[in-house]
Amino acid sequence: MSLAMNRDVFITCAVTGSGSTQDKSPHVPRSPKQIAESAIDAARAGAAVVHCHVRDPDTGVPSRRLDLYREVTDRIRDADIDVVLNLTAGMGGDMVFGPTDAPLPLNDASTDMIGAAERVEHVRQCLPEICTLDCGTMNFAEADYVMTNTPGMLRAMGRMMTEFGVKPEIEAFDTGHLWFAKELVKEGVLEDDALVQLCMGVPWGAPDDLNTFMAMVNNVPNNWTWSAFSLGRNQMPFVAAAVLAGGNVRVGLEDNLMLDKGVLATNAQLVERAVTIIENLGAKIIGPEAARERLGLTKRAPPS
Repeated sequence: MSLAMNRDVFITCAVTGSGSTQDKSPHVPRSPKQIAESAIDAARAGAAVVHCHVRDPDTGVPSRRLDLYREVTDRIRDADIDVVLNLTAGMGGDMVFGPTDAPLPLNDASTDMIGAAERVEHVRQCLPEICTLDCGTMNFAEADYVMTNTPGMLRAMGRMMTEFGVKPEIEAFDTGHLWFAKELVKEGVLEDDALVQLCMGVPWGAPDDLNTFMAMVNNVPNNWTWSAFSLGRNQMPFVAAAVLAGGNVRVGLEDNLMLDKGVLATNAQLVERAVTIIENLGAKIIGPEAARERLGLTKRAPPS
């Protein structure tokens, strides 16, 4: 595959994530107000899409509370700047085993496994324009934690997202996840003009070397829209790599806390840095309306 640089790029800002980063930087937003304000600042800096998780306002621990999602959604929609809302649907698939000599029973304090309908209930109620669909099961960083997304669960969640009229953003952490995503399109679970996020460098998925990255890119169908990111110090190099390979980009505090060595970043600063890189490559940043047109989205409000 020859390189075909993307000349019209949209930026997604992943605002807070579900990792244990809340005490590592004062800029990681916790409350719905803080998350919404950080998302709005990112939009002002040039992000066309904001990808949001929610956290317990007091502890910063990742949460699935519906009232927190509703408040974040309302605050972003009430803002004086437009942005495409993307809510996670990745929570509720956490399986934590016991020690290696006695893996069962599961660690009840850390395991969070719920059904498909409950995993997307906040999507049904808030009706974002986009929500994520993590297209596979994976050993995920910690020793005994498995991010669990079975084929049956993904088919059920994907059908519900499609029925809600919310566009799934396929999160692919390895090439097999893209293989299954193509099967979901073939089965009619997902629409043919799919959107995919290539998640690079997340232990223990696809490493973020350029050979692996291009293997991922080459497995994306030509009629799909794709974006990519990497973690930590490689976040900004992958802004350039994604644009040069024909994609869009994601930055934000979910994936990287630092602006420079020893300098903690805000979401807006990360977006501003990405804008500079993209424009210096000779590409143009597109806003939310152009992103909606490209992705076939319709801006909508939640049901009354």
